[in-house]
Amino acid sequence: MRIKVTALGLAGALALAACGSSAEPQDGPVSLRMTIWTGNEAHLKLFDDIAAEYNKTHPKVSVKYDTLPVETYTTTLTTQIAGGNAPDLAWIFENAAPDFVSSGALAPLGNLVKPEEFVPSTTKLWQKDGTLYAYPFSTSPFGVFVNTDLLKKAGQSVPAKGWTWEEAVKIASAVQQKTGKAGLVVRDFDYKGWDNLASVWGGWGAEAWSEDGRTCGFDKPEMIEAMGFLHKAIFTDKAMPAPGTTADFFAGEAAMTITQISRASLLKDGAFAWDLVTLPTGPKGAYSVIGQAGVGVLKKSRNAQAAADFLAFFTNPANSAKLAQYFPPPRQPLLTADSLARSNPLLKPDQLQDVVVDGIAAGRVKPSHAGQAEIGQAVRAELDKLWQPDADVATVMKGVCAAIQPMLAP
Repeated sequence: MRIKVTALGLAGALALAACGSSAEPQDGPVSLRMTIWTGNEAHLKLFDDIAAEYNKTHPKVSVKYDTLPVETYTTTLTTQIAGGNAPDLAWIFENAAPDFVSSGALAPLGNLVKPEEFVPSTTKLWQKDGTLYAYPFSTSPFGVFVNTDLLKKAGQSVPAKGWTWEEAVKIASAVQQKTGKAGLVVRDFDYKGWDNLASVWGGWGAEAWSEDGRTCGFDKPEMIEAMGFLHKAIFTDKAMPAPGTTADFFAGEAAMTITQISRASLLKDGAFAWDLVTLPTGPKGAYSVIGQAGVGVLKKSRNAQAAADFLAFFTNPANSAKLAQYFPPPRQPLLTADSLARSNPLLKPDQLQDVVVDGIAAGRVKPSHAGQAEIGQAVRAELDKLWQPDADVATVMKGVCAAIQPMLAP
C-alpha cells in the first residue's frame, strides 16, 4: 500500500522511512541519483560539469540529477523515500530541515568539512547533537533586483542602501500608475508561498513563531502591523500585483522583485538596465532574511558511502567557488566580496558585499519548524482570508494562531 504523505505527515513518513539500516551496497558500477528542484539550464550545466569531473577519477560512478517540481518538491521526495524509492542524495529546503534532520532519514556526514570553515549561522538547521546531517550548500540572503529603466520612465530614483519600505511602496505604486507595469513582486510568493513574506515582515521584527518554536507569532503587534502594511500596499497603493495576477521581473513585467542572487542567471543580456540592492529598512531598522538549502545523503541509499564521497567532491572548496555563482557557500574563506565576484560576473563587489556577505552575517533563516508541511498548509488556509480588499488584518492573524498553536505546543 502506498504511503500518503499528506495524510501521514512529513515527519511520520520520514521516521518510517528511516527505520532499519541502509541497504547493502551494490557491486560494480554505481549510478547515483540526486533530487534537486531546479531546471535552470545554467545550474544543470554546472552540476553536470562537476559530475563529469568526478567521473574522471571515479569511472565506475555516474551521477543523475532528478529535477522535481519546486511546488511539490518536498512532498514528492518524501513519497519516494517512504515508498522505497529513495534517492541517494537530496536537496532539502530550510522549511523541511527540522523533519529531515530529526527523523533519522539522513546519514551523518562526519568530517565532511572542518567546523571552523563554516560560518556558524549556516549550520544550525542541519545539525543534531553536534553531528552534521546535510551540507548547507546554499545560504542565500534575499535582495531586491531593480529594473532601473522602468523606474526612470516613472520618474523615480534608483534606491540606495538604507532605503525604507515606505519608499519602496511609493516607487512601486508610481511605476504601476505611470507605466502599467507591476511595481514590486515577492518572487515565489504568489499568495501561496507565505514563508517568502519573511523578507517583508522582518523589517518589523515579526516572526512566524518564537525562537523555541512553541508560541505563534502571527497575532503579535509586530506581525499585525507588517501584514497591515502589506495589505495596504496590495489593495490601496496598488504597489504589488493583486491575487490572481502575475508579473515576471526577469521578463520586464515588474519594476522590482525580492529574490536571491541565484535568479541573476535569468537576466537577459541587454534586455533592460538593472541593479541589485538590499531589502528596504523597516520600523525596526535594517535586517536580512536568508533562504537555505542543504544536500544530504539518504540513509536508505544502497550507495550511501559513494554518495557521501561524491557530496564531499561536490562541495569541496574548488566546486563551492564555482557553485557560488548561484548558491553562496557556507565556507568562511569563500564568503568575501572579492571571492564571490570571481564566480558572479553579473554582480558588482559592492552588491555582493551589501546583499550577500553582510546579509549572511546578520540574517535570519526563513521560518522552519518540525511538522512544517501541516503547519504550512494551515497558515496558508488562514492567510487566504487576508487577500481580500476588506479583510480585517488583526482578526485574520488571530485566526492563523488559533489554527497552528496546537501544532506548535510541546
